Amino acid sequence: MTRKIPEREIQILAIYGSPRREGNTSLLLDRAVQGALEEGAEVERVVLRDMDISPCMEYYGCKRNGRCIILDDFSPLHDRLLTCNGIMLASPIFFYAVSAHTKIFMDRCQSFWVQKYCIEKAPLQSRNPLRKGLFIAAAAGQGKRLFDGALLSVRYFLDVFDMDLWKSFLYPGIEDRGEILNHPEFLEEALTAGREFCRVLKQVRQK
Repeated sequence: MTRKIPEREIQILAIYGSPRREGNTSLLLDRAVQGALEEGAEVERVVLRDMDISPCMEYYGCKRNGRCIILDDFSPLHDRLLTCNGIMLASPIFFYAVSAHTKIFMDRCQSFWVQKYCIEKAPLQSRNPLRKGLFIAAAAGQGKRLFDGALLSVRYFLDVFDMDLWKSFLYPGIEDRGEILNHPEFLEEALTAGREFCRVLKQVRQK
C-alpha cells in the first residue's frame, strides 16, 4: 500500500479507546499529546466513543481496492492512518484485552491487511517499519500477564501500517474515574513520552 509521509510537521493520530469521556487512559493520552505538541507535532485526536463505527462484517468488499465498503465514521480515517507519521493509542484493559471501542476500530483495519497481503501480495510478516506507535493502557487488576493480550493485538495492528511499537506505558491497579490524577508521576511520564515520541518520529523521517 502506498504511504506518503508528509514532509511538513510530524503528524500523529491520537486514538482514545476509553468508553469513559475522561477515563484514566484518556487523561494519560492527553498528557502525551501535550508533550508531542510542545515538540512541534501536529496531533489529531480520534475519540472512538464519540464515533459511529461498525464492527468488521467480513463483506470483503475491500478486496477490490483495499477500502472498507462500510460507510461510517471510520471511512474518513482511512487516508489519515496511511499518511500519519505515528499513532498514539490508549485503552483500558477489559478481560486482558483492549476495550470494545478499540477492538472494533482495530478490526476495521482488516481492509489495510487485505490491501497489503492480498492485493499487493507482500510476503507475510514482511517488515519495513517506517513509522512508530505508542501504547498506553491502565487496568484495575494486578495480574502478572495482565497486558499480554492487548500488547499482542496492538503490535499486529501496528504491523499492518509498517509501524513498530516504540514503547508501551502500562499501569496496573488503576480503576476508579480520575484515579490516575493521584499519580502525578505517571502523568509526567506520559508527558515526557509524548515529547520523546515526537523526537523519535523526526529522526525516522530524516533517515
